[in-house]
Amino acid sequence: MLRRRDFLACAAAATALPALPGPARAQAPMPKLPSGFIWGASTSAYQIEGAVKADGRAPSIWDTFSHTPGRIADGTNGDIACDHYNRYAADVDLMADAGFRAYRFSIAWPRVIPQGTGPVNAAGLDFYDRLVDRLLQRGIAPMACLYHWDLPQALQDRGGWHNRDIANWFADYARAAVARLGDRVRPWAMLNEPSVHAIFGHGFGNHAPGLTGWASYVTAQHHQNLAQGTGIAAIRAERRDLALGTVFSLQPIYPASNTPQDVAAAGRFDACWNTINLDPLFHGRYPAEFERYFAPLTAANDMATIRVPVDFLGVNYYGPSYIKHDPGAFLAQAGYGAVPPGTPRTLLGWPIEANGLVKVLARLRDHYGNPPVYVTENGACYEDPAPTGGVVQDPERVAYIREHLEACATAIRQGCALNGYFVWSLLDNFEWAEGERRRFGVVRVDFDTLERTPKASLQFLSGLMRAQPASAAP
Repeated sequence: MLRRRDFLACAAAATALPALPGPARAQAPMPKLPSGFIWGASTSAYQIEGAVKADGRAPSIWDTFSHTPGRIADGTNGDIACDHYNRYAADVDLMADAGFRAYRFSIAWPRVIPQGTGPVNAAGLDFYDRLVDRLLQRGIAPMACLYHWDLPQALQDRGGWHNRDIANWFADYARAAVARLGDRVRPWAMLNEPSVHAIFGHGFGNHAPGLTGWASYVTAQHHQNLAQGTGIAAIRAERRDLALGTVFSLQPIYPASNTPQDVAAAGRFDACWNTINLDPLFHGRYPAEFERYFAPLTAANDMATIRVPVDFLGVNYYGPSYIKHDPGAFLAQAGYGAVPPGTPRTLLGWPIEANGLVKVLARLRDHYGNPPVYVTENGACYEDPAPTGGVVQDPERVAYIREHLEACATAIRQGCALNGYFVWSLLDNFEWAEGERRRFGVVRVDFDTLERTPKASLQFLSGLMRAQPASAAP
């Protein structure tokens, strides 16, 4: 089975990184993107912060899951991760020096409300205060994501995403975070990749909280959709000056063969991965083939709550999936099939298709009203060599990013409302079930010393960002 990877902006001029020789930089053309295009980097709290017991933070489901023997491929956990909690200032300076103009980070719910409900932990919010202030001091626009999979374990003990009350718990948490940071953070994303969290955390069970089965998946998916709506409504009731949205993982879904069974399975998988999020948000309904499964969970006003206008949509894109009919698969009898021979892949085996990003954005244009979009994650995992001369040469990642930025330019020419690109990820990090052994960063992290080393991919992005005029905030 394929493992899933597991803005106020106004860029001040910053010190350039040293120029890199070598084929990766020399051969990389410069994609042409419009003036005002937002250039950013993305991370998530559990993957980089560490300091899991600092300042009143309580355990999350990923603390529990990563400390369970056999769950993480290399036996690591996020206890220290990149130690961003203590090194955030230097990491922000690194971004500013490279020329990034926006930073999408996630807020850890168990830092803000350690028990998930009840008293707000001011000390936990203090960290995000410091982070946001540092970003703004360096001319980087903050974009906050409220939930990137690290549910407080205390809420999981109360049913987690299987408990309908979580929609109101999330709204209370959203209000608390915005009350502290909303004077400086304008764009807020509610959830990160709810279908991925439902499929892998509540269906396959190889992500936290490790639950399995179709009913588990459906319940977690609906309650995330509902929380997305209640969160937006709660914030809008108090603040009308913020940009509110959410983040979906979207990808083209292809049949592994031309057989009718595989074609039908690909359609079902597409519904579970893509339209299970898109249709409720933009059309107020679930995909027709799955409505009967969601009906018992859906109260009278749920779809109106979920179908709330968003100011932007974040799109995380990595590549397509090839799907076959699999009678034994929990996910609508649809499973991962063979990738066509000769298809380029990343180290994780994920197929690479930059034009798939164009297809995803065109689908939003043609079927979902062409909402304002940011590519909030895009990147690739490769076996990086050791640093030489203070730099990691990663030509494969440079090529991947270049091709996907060219796809961004193509989509914009074709009328897609794409406004920015955030690379995944700023730093090598704790890569979920893969642990520390798989690296997506444009900055290398030595997990023994925590030393940061730039990669050629960072140099490439720095050159592109510096060639663009300073952009407005998202």
